[in-house]
Amino acid sequence: MDIDDLLDELNSGRTIPAGSPLHETMHRASQEAQRLTAELNGRYHEPSEVRALMERITGRRIADSVTVFPPFHTDFGKNIALGDGVFLNAGCTFQDQGGVRIGDGSLIGHNAVIATLNHALDPDRRGDMEPAPVVIGRRVWLGSNVTIVPGVTIGDDAVVAAGAVVTRDVPTRSVVAGVPARVVRDSV
Repeated sequence: MDIDDLLDELNSGRTIPAGSPLHETMHRASQEAQRLTAELNGRYHEPSEVRALMERITGRRIADSVTVFPPFHTDFGKNIALGDGVFLNAGCTFQDQGGVRIGDGSLIGHNAVIATLNHALDPDRRGDMEPAPVVIGRRVWLGSNVTIVPGVTIGDDAVVAAGAVVTRDVPTRSVVAGVPARVVRDSV
């Protein structure tokens, strides 16, 4: 099994059984992500160097208009797509096996956590991984210390208030706040 086989399975939403060859491939990719994020976070880098390291982490081109303020953490890295003009503030953590897609012009605040994996509820299968993507639209603003759980889509121009825990989809042009996050008003 290689990373492309794993990405096909993850992006299909199929469960990755614990101890399977795909699970082992995921763990190998995680070791690479840890090595590269340690390099990214271990010392100062010019913005172009940060983007180059993010390209190595994600395996995708990162636009010159993207800004990442380290530290940045990911336990996989290969299923992240950042649009033009995306800004990731310091301390973000992406568990991206299920897929993290961030649209053009979105701002991601300090210490945001984006999770895309759940575990099976059955205790005998608890090590199984159940992927679900997080999709963040264009011109979205996530405040600091936001948590987004697997399977959530955040609509264009939405705002997620600091400290919110987003457990369901966020409508376009809305402001959500709280735990769990609820719509509190329109954003424009």
